[in-house]
Amino acid sequence: MTRTDLMALTPDALAALANRGLVKRAVKELDAGTVPALETDAAGAVQGKFPDGTTTTLPPGTALDAAKCSCGATGVCRHRIAVVLAYQRTQEAAAPAELWSPGTVTDEDLAALMGERTLRRARRVLQAGYRAKVRRPNGEDQTAQAELPTCTVTFLVPGDLTYVHTDAVGKDEATALAVWAFREADAQGSDTVDVGGSVSTAVDLAAVGDLLDQLLLDGAAHASEVLDVAWQRLHRDLIAQRLHWPAAVITDLLGQLSAYRDRGAGYEAERFAELLTELHARITATGPRAEVLGPDEPAETPLRRVRLTALGARLRTTTTADVYYASGDVVLVQRDTALRTVQRLAAANVVSESATRSASRVVALKTSRVAKTSVTPVGTAWDHLPQTLVVDDYDATAAQLAELPPRQVRARVEAELVRAVRVTEVSALAYDPAAQRLTATLHGPTGGTAVLEADHRSAAPHSLDALAAALRAEPAVVTGSVRRRRGTLVVDPIAVRTASGVVVLDLAEVKPERLPHGVTTTDPLSAAVDSALTVLSEAAHRGLDHLTDSLLARVREVGAHLHRLGLRTAATRLTAFAEAPATPTWLDAHLRLLVTADAR
Repeated sequence: MTRTDLMALTPDALAALANRGLVKRAVKELDAGTVPALETDAAGAVQGKFPDGTTTTLPPGTALDAAKCSCGATGVCRHRIAVVLAYQRTQEAAAPAELWSPGTVTDEDLAALMGERTLRRARRVLQAGYRAKVRRPNGEDQTAQAELPTCTVTFLVPGDLTYVHTDAVGKDEATALAVWAFREADAQGSDTVDVGGSVSTAVDLAAVGDLLDQLLLDGAAHASEVLDVAWQRLHRDLIAQRLHWPAAVITDLLGQLSAYRDRGAGYEAERFAELLTELHARITATGPRAEVLGPDEPAETPLRRVRLTALGARLRTTTTADVYYASGDVVLVQRDTALRTVQRLAAANVVSESATRSASRVVALKTSRVAKTSVTPVGTAWDHLPQTLVVDDYDATAAQLAELPPRQVRARVEAELVRAVRVTEVSALAYDPAAQRLTATLHGPTGGTAVLEADHRSAAPHSLDALAAALRAEPAVVTGSVRRRRGTLVVDPIAVRTASGVVVLDLAEVKPERLPHGVTTTDPLSAAVDSALTVLSEAAHRGLDHLTDSLLARVREVGAHLHRLGLRTAATRLTAFAEAPATPTWLDAHLRLLVTADAR
């Protein structure tokens, strides 16, 4: 009998179960003649005897890490991998199997695999609901993958749950959630689905609304520190109920208030206003609980083993930065990392068995002496990123961004839109000294164009010089966050790969150079919307109980300007706020403008 499960294990699948270094070593030893003698018994167990006396046995229905090997290694060793590869070399390649979906796995199969007790724990998550994104097998890749809120689950062998890989500790529960995600995706014919749960309600969030009203009436300029205690108590209650997204908004709100009171540079009136409106939107919206309020998952999930490819870093202050990593089909971010650590990680491959991941895709790497973490240069890893993270077709990516729900009620995922943008040519490189902005036109492999925009930041004063130099060096890939403006893809760069290697813009040491001058043009509609958002942000900063006649006159003025430009709904809501300044009218007008700004 032929072991179809062993035949289905590709080098990538074996690397997921162990690591790529072990796979390369096993291949090298086989090619050098260190080949195990293979025997297959009647039950289908494949045994390999190596010249040094090591014996490895791979029974059917047994995962590689549970197979017997006399070398004594725990987990998947090079001998287990070598037996798989040697077995594949002795067999004829089978015809491609029919495409398989994990959704065909029944609950009875899951119960037999993990037991009813574990399945009941998974069902509790199902009852609360969660969002998942699936990738189905195709002719080139037989693996199936589900991206869950706190981990990625990959089915490496079609129809065989023995070979399921996940970076989370709770593998069985994650497997069940992934199966149910595929089941729902197959039923809907979609790749991104909301699984289980029910629509969210605002019934249990009345206390949030009361505090929000008070904060908007007081404004950041007059907010009492006494209310901070109430906000902190509310934050603890939301975390206990696993309402992660409103809790995260409150964390950011308190951070803004603290920065304002300390006269810190981190306070921004526009950001403060955005957070108020987002919190209102989340507690009043009806929709999937996992999307609007957060998945019913712990705040942090320990990862069994995670492989990360750094996509660059962005300085938050002169001493701390955020590091961005590709992990499977998603991007994770390591927040507030010390600069010394950032310089080591920002252009590296990281393998860690001492990491945690939050529902918002923030990863924490432990750095103690006992933490199992290895760091190697990034090399050519950007050439092998999953296609979901790579932008080749600029127009198609812009169209996908246009289909996203408003970010005010979207899952609050960090680094959600960080991508690796492939580039064939750069043109129209220019610097606007008035706006302190460097712009360029990127040309893609499919013929489309995108706009690159980078603003000067005091935390990284030489990043624009580094960017200009990298763009002149015929870059192949630019990593950064992407957005859409008037149908065109816009890229905010983090790092650039040239023939000389990866340039992390905020960390690069370059000499300042004279940049080509240009002028940043802003279309009238965008400028008008920005002006309206600015005046409403000032109202939130001052507090609705502290408005002046001159500020309300400016609201009427920008409302009239929007009406002349054809944005009549937004103009009407601005005018309603000017005539009756109150929490509901401000929130209504500001939310409309935020959605309008994102849609442009």
